[in-house]
Amino acid sequence: MSRVFPQPVTTTLIFVLWLALASSVDAGTLVLAAVLAVVLPLLTQGFWPSPPRLRRPLVAARLAGRVLIDIITANWVVARQVLGPVRKLRPAFFEVPVALDDPFVATLLGGIISLPPGTVTINIELVDGKPVRLFVHGLDVPDEAATVAEIKARYEAPLKEMFGC
Repeated sequence: MSRVFPQPVTTTLIFVLWLALASSVDAGTLVLAAVLAVVLPLLTQGFWPSPPRLRRPLVAARLAGRVLIDIITANWVVARQVLGPVRKLRPAFFEVPVALDDPFVATLLGGIISLPPGTVTINIELVDGKPVRLFVHGLDVPDEAATVAEIKARYEAPLKEMFGC
């Protein structure tokens, strides 16, 4: 089964998104959605890293909720900052030391950091295949050490717990 559907979640998402984007749901659209949903993950399976096993799904659900709330909050904060006096902004590049063993989880952390507006992960430094640090840019970083501590507590700690790394 995994040879036909190497990425079952991706297969399902492609199928559903294709139907959502189609102007009509007829037999041809369903067939095309099914073909794309099966063929695209098969063609790209060599590019997908093997993710570690999720050990704590409830922690994952809490983290997803936290990230969603952070995205909503950050949209409000960034809108106020950009529409307000720009001279008050303190943009900064900073490093976040990573205590994760798996590059996939470090990439997930980088993606989570980049989701809320106002921060973006620029690079993930690997040493011998192990993530060492993330390079991040923040739109308004009044205290670099506090920002790093917040990232580690809000996002890295739950990821470590979820994946056991």
